Amino acid sequence: MTNVLLQAYYVAWGDLKFMRHNFWNILIMSIMSPILYLIAFGFGLRTGVTDIGVSYVSFVIPGIVALSSLNSSFSSTSTRMNVQRLYYKSFDEMMMCPLSLHAIILGKCMLGLIRGLIGCFVLYALGLALGAAGIGGMELRLTPLFIACTVISCIVFSFLGMAAALIAKSHQSMATFNSLIILPMTFLCGTFFSVSALNPVFQGLLYCFPLTYSSEIIRAAALPDFLDFPWICMLGLLLWGIAFYSLDYWLLKTRKV
Repeated sequence: MTNVLLQAYYVAWGDLKFMRHNFWNILIMSIMSPILYLIAFGFGLRTGVTDIGVSYVSFVIPGIVALSSLNSSFSSTSTRMNVQRLYYKSFDEMMMCPLSLHAIILGKCMLGLIRGLIGCFVLYALGLALGAAGIGGMELRLTPLFIACTVISCIVFSFLGMAAALIAKSHQSMATFNSLIILPMTFLCGTFFSVSALNPVFQGLLYCFPLTYSSEIIRAAALPDFLDFPWICMLGLLLWGIAFYSLDYWLLKTRKV
């Protein structure tokens, strides 16, 4: 296990250096979209108190955190791997090294995990600051369970980003994946509304997407005084993570990209 983690660090070293030299650019890109969503949906469309007894701003901030974990983690992992595979061919060179496939998966997903966490916690800190200022979000809590849920979400979506990069044959196919999978999840998976308020048929459809589970657990962990934590959704997200990890491993083992 120690050897795998050490190899994962070696794999991630180049990506971590890239992030260090481009930190401010990465930070701005990570938080700009979530902040715009917060302004547009949290303040532009706020509708007073929700059915769970909290303001809409407090309700929507955890959903945008979940959305940020998807966008930042997925895009960081998939975009960088796509460039390394198709243009620089550096990923092919790495595959020829005597590295464990588990180490490659963990190492290449490290950038997505870190960038996702940065975006999520900067946004959540803004939500807590708004609550402290009496503007909105005063019901939010920073709990260990919230931190754990956010970390798990970033890991799961980093695995998804790696799978998409391994499957994609070009930047155009990656854009198609974003349009067909990521964009619908952005608006339909309970980030801006309560899934439980929908028709059971639509609820069943939305629970086919991992972001729905992420939104449910992050919101419940951020609002412990108003929502019971849905452990079944935590299990569902973990199962999605295992599925994406297994897909990454199979793609690496069988295709030797």
